[in-house]
Amino acid sequence: MNGNLVFLGAGNMAEALVSGLLACNRWPRERLMVADIATERCDHFARKYGVHAMADNAAAVVGADVVVLAVKPQVLPEVLAGVRAKFPPHALVVSIAAGVTTTKIENALGGAVRVVRSMPNTPALVGCGIAALCPGLHATPRDLERAEDLLSATGEVVRVEETQMDAVTAISGSGPAYVFYLMEAMLEAARQLGLSTVVARKLVYTTVKGSAELILKHDLPPEELRRRVTSQGGTTAAAIEVKDRRQVKQAVIEAVLAAHRRAGELSRL
Repeated sequence: MNGNLVFLGAGNMAEALVSGLLACNRWPRERLMVADIATERCDHFARKYGVHAMADNAAAVVGADVVVLAVKPQVLPEVLAGVRAKFPPHALVVSIAAGVTTTKIENALGGAVRVVRSMPNTPALVGCGIAALCPGLHATPRDLERAEDLLSATGEVVRVEETQMDAVTAISGSGPAYVFYLMEAMLEAARQLGLSTVVARKLVYTTVKGSAELILKHDLPPEELRRRVTSQGGTTAAAIEVKDRRQVKQAVIEAVLAAHRRAGELSRL
């Protein structure tokens, strides 16, 4: 990748991308810029990663070839209004602002800007993320390739239609929280069974990690792997029986659908 890459926003996801890009030598350090009104975050990026950093968003986008919108969705309209007059007409915009449509970004920057919208998730912070992306009205196939190469620095990337982005938000965007919720319950059960915190954490965390690795390696559906571990009349069968009786699977489905509805509501604000 080449050209000047500018991040508007210096939060955790911006840091994950900057760290990933530098770790795999995917973008020259001297062509990376981070802008944020929080000067302590700018100092952090300059000190830790050796990239240019400043508090002036409008000045940062001058000469940019790719601009990553990495600010909170609620402040994005203000940020876009502040950079519109200085925004380079040739620059590609890659947005990781949850729930903000490409049309809103295009309109805020003057209409004809090329936008690729993305929904990453928090495992990107450890290089194990998954991001979905979709093109705006003016984005080209080459723009999608550039955005995909950028986002793949922190994990996997898939392409979807923009109409599917709310579903992506509900599945993978919020998904880590669902897993953590299950882990909370397993840890509480371990406490009630008398296991120490240290042992319980080791058992739960490694079990979740290993289960994910197992399904990725063997590429089998989860119901098949669950069947293999569930002996008739055994301990796992007893646990699954309780989950089925309490309709846990249906509750999870309904929870994801609720997240999807909320994602749609937020994108229409």
